[in-house]
Amino acid sequence: MKDNKPNLKSAYALETVQDNLELYANWASNYENDFASSMDYILPNQVAQIFSKMGGKGPVLDVGAGTGLGGVALANLGISPIDAMDLSDAMLNEASKKKVYRHFFTADITQPIKTKNSYQGIISSGTFTHGHVGPSAIDNLLSIAKKGTFFTLSINKNHWLEKGFAQKFDTLTEEIDKLSLHDVDIYGKYSKGDHRNDLGIVTTFWKK
Repeated sequence: MKDNKPNLKSAYALETVQDNLELYANWASNYENDFASSMDYILPNQVAQIFSKMGGKGPVLDVGAGTGLGGVALANLGISPIDAMDLSDAMLNEASKKKVYRHFFTADITQPIKTKNSYQGIISSGTFTHGHVGPSAIDNLLSIAKKGTFFTLSINKNHWLEKGFAQKFDTLTEEIDKLSLHDVDIYGKYSKGDHRNDLGIVTTFWKK
């Protein structure tokens, strides 16, 4: 990792699992003040709104839950129960303080995932941004989903073609149904800095 200082620049530069663990261990307690609030980070709300408007229901797995912003957004829409999954124990510890999650799981989604729970929905906001979380992780999420599970996953628009996400979804026609793409703002009107105009693509689909 080129820069281990906890900030957006260093988050975008992450390359390995260890990079992620180190960064978020140092950032977890200040993440929301240093980043989410100061950057007017609205992506978790965007993902939750789309999930709800398209009929998403609990139980839901929040993948890359971080400090729990997505879980809070879902809970505010009356969606429950919600489980949290993240690579970082430090981030999950912060998420637990939100009191909106049922269970917590530490997992690297770039590797096969083990869970005995069954979900109606799987969401993710901001996870498919970092260097080490590429399109192949979608296979691992599909592997733990039952038929009819509704997915709502955000992907940084800059990575959609560059990192091979568009091509990946082209290969999933036998596994997923009714793929839709929704362009969204990642940051709100009060955001500042080089990334204030960054866009995301929220993918929605059902597992066949």
